[in-house]
Amino acid sequence: MVAFANQKGGVGKTTTAVNSAVALARHGYHVLLIDLDPQGNATSSLGVDKHAPGATTYDVLVDGVPAERVTIATGRARLDLMAANPMLAGAEIELVERPERERRLATALTGVLSRYDVVLIDCPPSLGLLTVNALTAARSVVVPIQCEYLALEGLGQLIATIDLVKQRLNPPLDVVGVLMTMYDARTRLSAHVVDEVRRFFPHRIFAAIVPRSIRLAEAPSYGQSIVEYDPGSRGADAYEHFAGELAERLRLPQPEPTAAD
Repeated sequence: MVAFANQKGGVGKTTTAVNSAVALARHGYHVLLIDLDPQGNATSSLGVDKHAPGATTYDVLVDGVPAERVTIATGRARLDLMAANPMLAGAEIELVERPERERRLATALTGVLSRYDVVLIDCPPSLGLLTVNALTAARSVVVPIQCEYLALEGLGQLIATIDLVKQRLNPPLDVVGVLMTMYDARTRLSAHVVDEVRRFFPHRIFAAIVPRSIRLAEAPSYGQSIVEYDPGSRGADAYEHFAGELAERLRLPQPEPTAAD
């Protein structure tokens, strides 16, 4: 299980979670994508109406609804979704008095993990109880970082939170890698930020680098991932490479060959 986490907004968490989920499913893996952000952008990015009736991650965390009653099909082979809607914003407050508040997601997922090769969690841009639930449930963390000035600001706080969750709640948790996003080859700044991150995380940075791209920004408005919207684009190529790297680092077994979808 992988959490995509960074308390800074606009770094490409949702874009990365959605495109990784679709790419891995297309590679033959059975994937569950969990939208844990009250904005519900991962949900709408897959063409799912986040305002449609039905149980969501809010019901899982607050009411203890088992995950198998919340997962829905996305219309894509081997890819399911636990959707989110704005009600999830209230969960941070409602969870405060609940027993085992940090483990609500992990407990709910117990019955469905065997169905999937990999579970991906799109975290909100905060280090509150929603993100802590994701970190407690996950075994791995991917940290997307945009190639912009102050990209490393707050990264120490995120690593400290991950270490705290690891010590107190989830010993197997580890940062599987750092993904550079919004890379602009026309600027020296992007290259400088990548060099700085590589200096801090020489063995954790992914080789794939996601470019700044209008096509990547357009795809969610059509309810599609970039590999569906424009499979020949630089963004699609970057996420295909990243998905392969992620599968290798997670040591996912090679999927069985599948018939054309």
